[in-house]
Order: sequence, then structure tokens, then C-alpha cells
Amino acid sequence: MDELTADVFDLTCELIERQSVSPDDAGCQDIMAARLEACGFTIEELQFDDTRNFWATRGEGGPILAFAGHTDVVPTGPLDDWTSDPFKPTTRDGKLYGRGAADMKSALAAMVVAAERTEAGRCDGGTLAFLVTSDEEAAATNGTVRVVDTLIERGTNIDYCVVGEPSSSQAVGDVIRVGRRGSLNGRLTVNGIQGHVAYPDDALNPIHASLASLESLASRRWDEGAGVFPPTTFQISNINAGTGATNVIPGALDAMFNFRFNTAQSAKGLASAVEEVFADLAAAWSIDWQLSGNPFYTDGGALIEAAESAIEETVALVTERSTSGGTSDGRFIAPTGTEVVELGAINATIHQVDENVGIDELAPMAAMYQRIAERLLR
Repeated sequence: MDELTADVFDLTCELIERQSVSPDDAGCQDIMAARLEACGFTIEELQFDDTRNFWATRGEGGPILAFAGHTDVVPTGPLDDWTSDPFKPTTRDGKLYGRGAADMKSALAAMVVAAERTEAGRCDGGTLAFLVTSDEEAAATNGTVRVVDTLIERGTNIDYCVVGEPSSSQAVGDVIRVGRRGSLNGRLTVNGIQGHVAYPDDALNPIHASLASLESLASRRWDEGAGVFPPTTFQISNINAGTGATNVIPGALDAMFNFRFNTAQSAKGLASAVEEVFADLAAAWSIDWQLSGNPFYTDGGALIEAAESAIEETVALVTERSTSGGTSDGRFIAPTGTEVVELGAINATIHQVDENVGIDELAPMAAMYQRIAERLLR
């Protein structure tokens, strides 16, 4: 293992060992902050309610390039399903296994190592920063969005931001995310009348009342995509109803669904379309809406050019620009006018049992981040 790989590997293992299930940071940020402080960064802890965040800077003036990411991870699920302990980093067949290995502790480690190795003389034309949260995988209410609000209030504007989400497909750097669709969540409650299944005329079944409307939403083609964005999608993620007995008509139904929408749609328009479908429902109903973020897109600029050059110089790949996938904290940063690119590990095993990152992915990530910093902050 070469020196750069070993450096990123060791720090990734340290972070994986911390059971930082969202929003618990479990000490990951302390490890990162200590390394950054030792190489000249000023660390500012920003705690909001149950969420730890930090903002770190080295240098003065603009432009500001921020490396952004999250230390929190999703739950492991049943431990018996894992081949090895998810919080004991383990290597097998050239891969490093553990919860958060790909999403996104390896990228965080690579960013720190890149900052340590960035030559001062090649990075003194601006400010290198870190924006790190422990609130990305859960509610995302006290993390990046609150930090960005704080920076805006101070008059601090991030010019460029590299988010270390696992963007790659087959090899590190073959895909960068330059935007994401918006995310709109809905929670539907339908109130019927509970009763005996033998006497349906004396009851009102909320499941039966809702099926046709839910089916029409699930089968609808919302659009054909918009510009660089793929089509809008609608997915029902949860349906709950019933008492557990076979002879009782339930009194209520609760369903959760999500839109991933492009710029051809708006949250308000989608909500109106759904509510129109339920307008004539026989049972009483209500929907609680939560907008997680609107679509965002970085259409060219110095950051994309720097990222593509860094990838070509490091691994000789011509990268693909993509807007597919889920959401990221880029949705809170891009609206301020910041150029945002997501560049990280291969995303094949994120949120899965036996999550892993290729050991051969570690050094290229660090090298790419270093080249981006030196190109933009000379």
C-alpha cells in the first residue's frame, strides 16, 4: 500500500470505528478537526440542537472553496446480516468494509488528507474551507442548512463547493453530480369508519376508498424530463392500516410517498395535482407536505472545469456530468449562488449490508481533491 493510500485508509478506518448513526457524530468531527487544526485550519464548532457541525478555514479572502460532507451514517439493520461487524473496519478482496465506508467517510478522509498535502504556495489565492455536519442522513434540519444560514448572516459566501457524496459508477471520477432533482414528501391520512367485515355497509374502508387514487398517482407519467434532468418520479414508501385482525374493517389509513422532481415541476404544482386526485374521495383525508429541497444545477464554471481536469490528470478519465440520484446537502448550498459538484467514491453499496469502498479508490479521491484546491486557489 503506497503512502497516500495508507494515509487515507487509516483515517477512514478511524472514522468507521465511530458508531455515528444519524444525528450522532460519535466523535468523528473531533478526529477530523484535530487533523485540520494541525495543518493550519481555524475550527469553529456550530452545534444546533442535537446536531454537531463545524466550519473550518485556512487562508484569507476569496474565492472560498469548501469541501463539504457528513459524518453521520444510516442504521446498520440486523447485525447478523453483515459478514463482519459494520463498525469494525475489515478488508477483504481489496475492499474496506464498514458502515459509512462509501457514504461518505472515505471521502471525508480523502479531503482531510488532500488539505494536509496541499502545497501552501499553490493554494494561497483564497480560502480553503470544510463544512461538515452529522445531520445529512436523517432530518437534515440542524446541519448544513443551519450552517449556511449562519454564514449568509455573516456575509460569508462560498464560491465553490465539492460535496464528497459517492458519485462514481464504475471507477472513481467517471461520474460527477452537477445537480439533483428536488424532493417532496407527502403523508396521507384517510379516515374511514371501523366496523365488522361482515357488515361493510355500516363501515367505510379507507383502504378501498384510497386504492384507485393511489394507483392513478403511481401509474402516472409526470413528465419526460427537463433539460439535463431525468423524469419526475412518484413512489409510495409506506402504507399502514388495520388492527391485525382479519374480521375488522380499519378506521384509518396512513401512507407516505415521495416525489423526485425536475425543473418542469414545482412543489406547489405537484401538491395541487395530488390533492385534486383525492378531491372526491368518499372518506375524509388530509396530506402533510414536506419539501426537502428544490432542484439545483451547476451549469459550467470554474469548479466543473477544475474537477474534470483533476479527474483526467489523476485517472485519465473523461467524466460524465449527471443530475441523477437522490438528494444531497448540495441543495442547501447551491441556492446561494455557489458552484456545486459532487465527487466521491463508487456508489454501488451505499446504505446496503456489507457497505464497502475499494482500497484503490482512496488515493485517487485525495489526489483529485488536492488538484481541485490547487487549481482554484492559486
